[in-house]
Amino acid sequence: MTILITVLFTVLFIIGNYYLIRNLVNLKMAADASKAALYPITESEFDGIIIPNEWKQMEPITKKTKSYRYVKWGTIASLGLLTILLVMVLTTDWFGSSYFSLAYLFFIIMKSVRHRGNLFILPKGIILNGKLVSYNQIKHYETEQIVRWHALYGLDEKVNNAFKLTFRLKRTIFDPPFIVVKNVEQFEHINGLLHQKGVKFKQNSPNRGA
Repeated sequence: MTILITVLFTVLFIIGNYYLIRNLVNLKMAADASKAALYPITESEFDGIIIPNEWKQMEPITKKTKSYRYVKWGTIASLGLLTILLVMVLTTDWFGSSYFSLAYLFFIIMKSVRHRGNLFILPKGIILNGKLVSYNQIKHYETEQIVRWHALYGLDEKVNNAFKLTFRLKRTIFDPPFIVVKNVEQFEHINGLLHQKGVKFKQNSPNRGA
């Protein structure tokens, strides 16, 4: 049993380190690539994109922003914490038999360091939540207007009557990422740029929900 636990948490440690480092590298690449963005460019275009959960306007992705620094220093802290947990698991019996809870803690640490979200349209792809995505990685995108009875309606006044834009990506098991576009002019501009790049479009019913 001890050997099994050792192998399990060593594997979790390796996966966790890989995930955190890859996430930071992706964000650094996205920050550099965003300088060539076709959209958004102006301050009003940034203000017109709403990021889910916090429901705040999108910010530029640079190495000086608060969200970028959070990921950078959060990654370093998380790598240190994962190392400490692994050493404690392998050298002590402090956790008793609560290994399932500890494995869940590994997962929480891995997922806690995330960029707050963004969307940039580039000549050869998009930046979605701090990660570069080529156009051939996108199955299609979906849109819904957030009107009354929509699952997002009423969560924040900025999203009421705005447009939910969801990207369906290839080879992913996670929930599809989405952002909210405040006004119809910007929504049509984004649609036009994606159409020019050959990204498939799917219109959903406004009552479908989140």
